Amino acid sequence: MSGAVKFDQVSKQFGDLQALNNVSFEVEEGSFFGLLGPNGAGKSTLINAMSSLVRPTSGCISVMGHDVIRDYRQARRALGLVPQELISDPFFSIRELLRVQSGYFGLRGKAQWAWVDELLERLALTEKANAETQQLSGGMKRRVLIAMALVHKPQVLVLDEPTAGVDVDLRRTLWEFARELHTAGHTIILTTHYLEEAEALCDRVAIMQKGEVKALEKTQALLARHPYRYLRITLPEHNPKTINLTSELQLRLVEREASACLFRVEKSISMEVILGWLQENGLNIKDLSTRDASLEEVFLDLTEVKA
Repeated sequence: MSGAVKFDQVSKQFGDLQALNNVSFEVEEGSFFGLLGPNGAGKSTLINAMSSLVRPTSGCISVMGHDVIRDYRQARRALGLVPQELISDPFFSIRELLRVQSGYFGLRGKAQWAWVDELLERLALTEKANAETQQLSGGMKRRVLIAMALVHKPQVLVLDEPTAGVDVDLRRTLWEFARELHTAGHTIILTTHYLEEAEALCDRVAIMQKGEVKALEKTQALLARHPYRYLRITLPEHNPKTINLTSELQLRLVEREASACLFRVEKSISMEVILGWLQENGLNIKDLSTRDASLEEVFLDLTEVKA
């Protein structure tokens, strides 16, 4: 695959703050890419630089082969951005907003208005097409932002925290729509603090911290490389939370409940050894299960953020 978006040694400094530090990576065309990191990691600065809202101090960014500074018109035409901030416009209806947005790209006519109507229908906005934004809920405003980002049929779509503050049903709807767009050939870049979203949707992820890329890998490969597995044992309900554990188990204890314990254990340690520890502890085990680390757990380990 060729690169849809390329970041080449991108740095950005705001006074004494180094927001981005020599960031280089490529988002392959047709991929569903997750850009993750704690608050202040540099994700928004990187997206704003890609969208020409912020000029990098050094380095180059291209979208579908177009430099975002030298060829900004072509780069912007290839890019659709769904920002975090909700829209509020007191003058235009939703359909009018989408038509105005179309005009920014020189798009008009029957075919374009048919596409606007299709977007309204796909995002369940048809009944609100003649409403103004102040009459919409937060979830509806989020849908309008997505429609505005797609009105010019961009090849690359950036979803910046698209499900922040929305209910479960809308989150599921947005997930399904994002999958459809990806299947249709769009390159999608997703930022989210809901890491289960990234794990379910993204085929590749970059994890940023303090303006640098800490990890860049296929999602499943990153999970497989994590050196720990998680072991959960369920105990009879009468077992107290104050049960004493041997040092090997206490060292690896992550969470303790009244009737269950969760341990993080090195993959290099065999299950035979682990079962031996449990037997030595004399625990009356009702059930036992193991699993690999989730993307959230890998993220916390890489960024050294403690739950």
